[in-house]
Amino acid sequence: MTPPEPFPTDWTRGLVLVAHPDDPEYGMSAAVARWTTEGRHVVYVLASSGEAGIEGMPPSIAGPVREEEQRRSSAIVGVEEVEFLGFPDSRIVNDSRLRDAIADSIRRHRPDVVISLYSGPEWAPGAPNQSDHMEFGVAVGAAYDDLVAAVGVDAAEGRPQMWFESAPEPTHYVDVEGFVEPAVDALAEHSEYLSVLDPGTPVRDQARRQVEAVCAPRDGIAGDRHVVSFRRMRP
Repeated sequence: MTPPEPFPTDWTRGLVLVAHPDDPEYGMSAAVARWTTEGRHVVYVLASSGEAGIEGMPPSIAGPVREEEQRRSSAIVGVEEVEFLGFPDSRIVNDSRLRDAIADSIRRHRPDVVISLYSGPEWAPGAPNQSDHMEFGVAVGAAYDDLVAAVGVDAAEGRPQMWFESAPEPTHYVDVEGFVEPAVDALAEHSEYLSVLDPGTPVRDQARRQVEAVCAPRDGIAGDRHVVSFRRMRP
């Protein structure tokens, strides 16, 4: 297997497309923190508001709570533009309406690079992915391909050059040494969600455990430095 290589640096505008609030925070946000510190512009677009994600809290209340947690979290890593597309949490389907919404987001934000969450069936043996993530990831790929087939690739015209997923089998990595702590801070902002997800563990301890696991040094990549891994999907 070819060792992963450093993430490209020849871009200025990134669009992160994910299914739920907190999806960017499980490690990816360490890379985002580095990118925004370097002066790159990153926008988050989320399919849902995560309204089904807090047990015991009605969706009408949970949705706004999770949106606000996401906005605070995003600001910590330098992301000021956060959009919610309004698709139903836990019932996301790769259909024409979703693909059209994704394509519209790409056209409006004119990114050089699109970054989405892993859409494969398992993060690791015995660690299955969620249906929302899989459906949404496939929809991102379909929207990207349709857009490129229609108008070609030209970042100056709002057509992205690259599409990456966070992934357990990476082709690329971002050295995030020095950016793990902002990522922990960002995930800890999802306090209502995390406090219900694991009531017996303090929110910050949960956040640190998750981020450290995703950003842990990997053999053969960047020495013993923390990294975030991605897989190049297109072109």
